[in-house]
Amino acid sequence: MSGPVPTVTALGDIYTQQALADQTVRWNKLLDKFQALYGSPAQFVSRSPGRVNIIGEHIDYSLYSVLPMGMTPDVILAVSTDLEPSQEGTYKIKIANVDNERFPTREFDLPYSDVEIDATIHEWTNYFKSGLRGALQLLRKKYGADFKPKSMEVLMDGTVPAGGGLSSSAAFVSASALAVMIANGEREVDKKALTEVAIVSERAVGVNSGGMDQSASVFSERGSALLVSFTPSLSARPVYFPKTNPELCFMVAQSFVTSNKQETGPIHYNLRVVECSMAAAYLNAKLCPKGTELPRDAGPLGVSIRGFHQNYFKDTQKSMPEQLTELIDLTKSTLTQENGYTLEEVALGIGISVEDVKARFMSSFPVRGERFKLRQRALHVFTEALRVLQFLALLEDPALAPDSEHTIEYNQKLGKLLNETQDSCRDLYECSCPEIDELCKIAREAGSYGSRLTGAGWGGCSVHLVPADKIDDIKKALLERYYSKRQLSQKDLEEAIVVSRPMNGSAVFKLKDGKI
Repeated sequence: MSGPVPTVTALGDIYTQQALADQTVRWNKLLDKFQALYGSPAQFVSRSPGRVNIIGEHIDYSLYSVLPMGMTPDVILAVSTDLEPSQEGTYKIKIANVDNERFPTREFDLPYSDVEIDATIHEWTNYFKSGLRGALQLLRKKYGADFKPKSMEVLMDGTVPAGGGLSSSAAFVSASALAVMIANGEREVDKKALTEVAIVSERAVGVNSGGMDQSASVFSERGSALLVSFTPSLSARPVYFPKTNPELCFMVAQSFVTSNKQETGPIHYNLRVVECSMAAAYLNAKLCPKGTELPRDAGPLGVSIRGFHQNYFKDTQKSMPEQLTELIDLTKSTLTQENGYTLEEVALGIGISVEDVKARFMSSFPVRGERFKLRQRALHVFTEALRVLQFLALLEDPALAPDSEHTIEYNQKLGKLLNETQDSCRDLYECSCPEIDELCKIAREAGSYGSRLTGAGWGGCSVHLVPADKIDDIKKALLERYYSKRQLSQKDLEEAIVVSRPMNGSAVFKLKDGKI
C-alpha cells in the first residue's frame, strides 16, 4: 500500500458525499482567514485525519498488528512559503490556528542547525515543530547536511478533539511533516517514509506512541479498515467487511473526559510502554536460553514483547494463534505476582542491576511508578494480539463468512471480541475509566454488538459496533442516560456521537490563487 501521498484538486477526492457540504464551508473559511491574516493566498493545504481503532488496543508499541480506520475529523494546514526570514542563517515559521483564543499565534526564527523542542512545556506548536524536525531530517538525508529549509506561513484548523482518543496529535504531526516536505519542493512524498517520520517525530513531544495512529492517518483508504503490521517492517493493507444483515456501522461516542498523553504520560501511557518493555526483558531472561539477548527493534525503547516472542519461537512450525495461546499460559506461570514487581524484583528477574533497569527503561522519558504490573500488561498484549487475529479471520476466512440472509450471530461474534477487549483494557491494562465503562454498558443494553474504549484510554472516546437499524435507539439511550447528566454545550452535544465511515488518509490539496 505504499506509494506517494495523493495530490488532489477536489474535496470529493478526500471526503464522502455526506461530508462535502460542511467541509466546503470549512475549507473556504480557512482560506479566507489565511488571506486576511497573511495578506496573500495559501499555496496548498496539507491534510491528515484522526482515526478510530477498531481492535488492537495498546499493542502497536509491542509490535503486534492492529486494525484502525481513518475518519472524517482531521487536521488541515493552509501553507505559503511567500515570506523572508528576519536574519541571516535562519528561516521563519509563522503559525496560527483558526481557534486563536485557545491556540495563540506564534512566530519563530529558527537556526538552520536544529529545531529545539521543550517537551516539558505543553505548547500546541510543539506538534508542528516535531513534524518540522522529522521532515527536515528526511530532507537532509536526501539533499545533504547543508539543506536550508524555506520559511513558512501556516494556518491550522483541526476537528479531531484533543485528548478525545481519536489521535489528534498524530494527525497534527503527520499533516505538519507533510506540509514541510511539500513547502520545501518535494513533488511526491512516500506514505511509508511520511509515516515513519511522524512516528519518530511525535516522540519528540514526550509521547512514546507505537505507530498505529500515524499509519492510520497516512495510509487509510475510503471504505476499508486498515491492517497495520510492524514486523518485519511497517506495512499496511486494506481489510473489507463482508455484507451483513443487518448492516454494521461504527459509532464513536465521546466521554468528555480529557486524557492528555503528554501531561499524564508518566503515570499512564508512558508507564505502560515501560511495563511492557520490562515484561519483555523479564520473560526473555526466564524463558529463553541463557545469554539470549532481546533483539533491537522498532519498539519505543528499542525492544518489545514481540522481540521476546520471536526469540522464544525462533524455529517453530506453530501458527501465530497457537504461539499466542502458549505465550498466554507461559505468562501466567512465569509472571506470578499479581500485585506487581518492585524495581529490585524486576532487576533480579532480568539479571541486571537496578541502575541498569533505570537506564534501560526509565531514562528516555518521564515515568513514575513503584510497582510494575508486568503480568497484567503482558497478558493484555498477548490476548489482544490473539483477538485481532480472530477478528481478522471472521472478516477474511471464507469458512467463517456470514450467511448473507441473516447475520446476527456473525455480528455478535465480532462484537464479542470488542467486548473482551474492553474487559482487558479495564482489568488488565487499567486504561479505561468509569465514564467509558458506563458508555459501553448503556450502548450494549440499547443494542450495540460490541463496545469498548478506543485510543490511549483514561477518557477519550468509545467505539461501538452497531446494527444500522439500532443507531437511533443507541444514540437516544446515550443522550438520555449519559450526556444529559453532564454540563455540555450545544456544540459538544452535536459532536458527542459520530457514526463513522472509513475515510481516506493524508492528502495534499494544490490551490489555484488560494481557492479550492
